[in-house]
Amino acid sequence: MKKLLKATFISFLAISSAFAQDNNTEDDAFFIRTIYDVALTEGQCYPWLEHLTTKIGGRLAGSPQAAAAVEYTRQVLDTLGLDSVWLEPCMVPHWVRGEKEQVRIVNSTTLGSIDLNALALGNSIGTKAGGLLAEVVEVKSLDEVDKLGKAGIAGKIVFYNRPMDPTQLRTFNAYGGAVDQRVNGPARASRYGAVATLVRSMTTKLDNVPHTGVTVFNDDPVIPALAISTNDAELLSGLLAKEKVKIFIEASCKKLKDKLSYSVIGEIRGSEHPEEIILVGGHLDSWDVGSGAHDDGAGCVHAMDVLQILKRMNYKPKRTIRCVLFMNEENGLAGGLSYAEASNKKGEYHLAAIESDAGGFTPRGFSADGDASIFTEKFKNVIEWFPLLEAYDLTFSKGGSGADISPLKSQKGLLFGFRPDSQRYFDYHHTAADNMDAVNKRELELGAASITSLVYLIDKYGL
Repeated sequence: MKKLLKATFISFLAISSAFAQDNNTEDDAFFIRTIYDVALTEGQCYPWLEHLTTKIGGRLAGSPQAAAAVEYTRQVLDTLGLDSVWLEPCMVPHWVRGEKEQVRIVNSTTLGSIDLNALALGNSIGTKAGGLLAEVVEVKSLDEVDKLGKAGIAGKIVFYNRPMDPTQLRTFNAYGGAVDQRVNGPARASRYGAVATLVRSMTTKLDNVPHTGVTVFNDDPVIPALAISTNDAELLSGLLAKEKVKIFIEASCKKLKDKLSYSVIGEIRGSEHPEEIILVGGHLDSWDVGSGAHDDGAGCVHAMDVLQILKRMNYKPKRTIRCVLFMNEENGLAGGLSYAEASNKKGEYHLAAIESDAGGFTPRGFSADGDASIFTEKFKNVIEWFPLLEAYDLTFSKGGSGADISPLKSQKGLLFGFRPDSQRYFDYHHTAADNMDAVNKRELELGAASITSLVYLIDKYGL
């Protein structure tokens, strides 16, 4: 073990020494320190987020609030003295929630009738007038639905109740291990004749707050699909162990015609390599029940503040630095797909793309992804910057990047995901609690500084 530690330390010293010799490390360290100073004293991400969340609110794609967010952020970018600001059109689904959902356990022999905390899932349909009443069957997986088949599913409400794994240190891994129930579970149940589905909310926390999110039916019959809070999932599961349970559901959600919307874009054009684009972005849409502060208002104002900070510092980039606020990440990725399609048609090259879509919590670093043919060589260059960023508790790792920037992978640049501390993110994700009071000003500003620092290094040294 000592030999391994010694070898690692020697390797680290070698990298640090080489970096110091090949690059003006002191100048870089000073510039990054100045980025942090500016972000923490003259950053604008917090007041921008405050307006986005308190004056506009939840920004579900296709809604008037989403349109207002497009216009507000366009106007803000237009005040920063950028070289270009424009809107990238995309057609988005228009789903509306309707009246407050009702989910009620009816005539239990031990509990009587009791209401559950519930939210309809995006793309769900409502019930017929007067609601529906059916027996509940509990499952832990989609495979279990297949095994039960029509004989065990038809005419029933399927209740998906597999918790997120609390042993996963990074909560996004736990989310990834459970979210198939929400995304694909309702369609799988409808295939066998289920009349509705209930899904345990995607969080490790036990509380009374339901979490919405997208569900996808494709060619399967569309049925009412709702999430219930984790406390209510525990209650229902315990009750099913004792007796048969019937539940009443009433919802009025529906899908309307697709609507024209926009991603919002602003850029500072590079002085030496304008054809090499460094993208910073987040998604402008959010679910409707909260105000989308962490998901993903934080990512949008991070990206906007990168340009504001660099402009305030009179920095003249070598490469084009572009802020993209994507529309419709939550319900189909229309903005990300449309942006990539337009970029490819123009023959653009994204040297790097950085997405902030993991909340406004304390920064921990960046994960990176890229086409296999270029990833190792380019990521090796990024690792050499570690000595400059470790003072700010930032690390680099291999992993995912972001949903909106993933379609750019074919351009063979590096894709980065900004990684703040993840422990509290799913307390708020897709809930009515995702509001401005859940965001810490300093943590948000540190995120903007972290991303700006990485942008600076990529711009100065390339990959």
